[in-house]
Amino acid sequence: MLSAWLLPEHVADVLPRQARRIEELRRALLDRARGYGFELVMPPLMEYLESLLSGSGRELDLKTFKLVDQLSGRMLGLRADTTVQAARIDAHLLNREGVTRLCYCGPVLHTRPGGPSASREPLQFGAEIFGHAGLEADLEAAELALDSLLEARAGSLVIDLADARVLRGVLAGVTLAPAQLNELVQALSEKDASALVALTAGLPDVVRAGLLALLRMYGGDEVLAAARRELPARPLVLAALEQLQWLATHLRAAFPQVRIGFDLSDMSGYAYYSGPRFAIYGAGCSDALARGGRYDEVGAVFGRNRPAVGFNLDLKALSEVAGRSSAPPAVRAPWGEDAGLRTAVRRLREAGETVLAVLPGHEPETQAFDIDRELVLEGGQWVLRSLARPQAAD
Repeated sequence: MLSAWLLPEHVADVLPRQARRIEELRRALLDRARGYGFELVMPPLMEYLESLLSGSGRELDLKTFKLVDQLSGRMLGLRADTTVQAARIDAHLLNREGVTRLCYCGPVLHTRPGGPSASREPLQFGAEIFGHAGLEADLEAAELALDSLLEARAGSLVIDLADARVLRGVLAGVTLAPAQLNELVQALSEKDASALVALTAGLPDVVRAGLLALLRMYGGDEVLAAARRELPARPLVLAALEQLQWLATHLRAAFPQVRIGFDLSDMSGYAYYSGPRFAIYGAGCSDALARGGRYDEVGAVFGRNRPAVGFNLDLKALSEVAGRSSAPPAVRAPWGEDAGLRTAVRRLREAGETVLAVLPGHEPETQAFDIDRELVLEGGQWVLRSLARPQAAD
């Protein structure tokens, strides 16, 4: 018989030390987004299913928990991503002219984990720019994503750039059944050459050659040069390559410490993205710490088809690789009914100090806090006294 307190697979409690790291990251990243001019929104965790899945495709549908609303009898969904909700807010509730910048931070739920060690309850932080079709918005989204990870001290970073239009340009003029297109995208994503050879057997030679060439197009600046030589010189392809070069040039100037690469066979979110996209990796991380890009069709189903670009990341996953902060300083105080003691404790807390009152019969918590001072009675007054630090061994 299973224990009553056993949690579902890939769902876990967040214990105090990690919870503190996550909360510190949440505050720091929201402050960073505010520094770029983003406004915080808090969409609900659940919505009517048709709104939550509007324009999101099959992948998000399979990730979404569904239930029946006991008040209306309609189907509800527990959000698996917040981007569509931000688009709904932009289209229906704010309905502004010009550029709108929105950010958010809250839990999302997935029916299945994204990887062997992934959580089914990520804490998603994200930012979206609505209303600007130019590359300036794409650059701003990538810069904020990089700044957020640098703020978290996530180590050395690599940003891989790609563009959904490259594959669309290569396939221009070719009609494929949806199932065949999905298989092509999967073969490219998995860099499965044998599968791609079989899937492209009946396609025109120039298209087939371009698709097989995409498998090799990941790495540094040489990727763009190879793409110009080997891919069909079609408008979508040329525009994508030119814009990727522009983004790389500006990102390299702003973040010389970040390595910039290209992966033209990266098909993640192919049906969702409409232009440049990026994935940011940390040293030794097989999964991306942040993903984003342009998805201009996200608001179309809400009757307001505005240009849109943004990114999101999982704060829980980020907390595992973020730089560790030291334990916060704290004051130790005895528990007592003395009016002077209670006033002194209250004033310290009002001043922003952490004061740990030692309850009768217990010792103060020493793991979560750095107790560097204590409140003592001297000459009839309660005063702070520094605690001696242990001397380092010679």
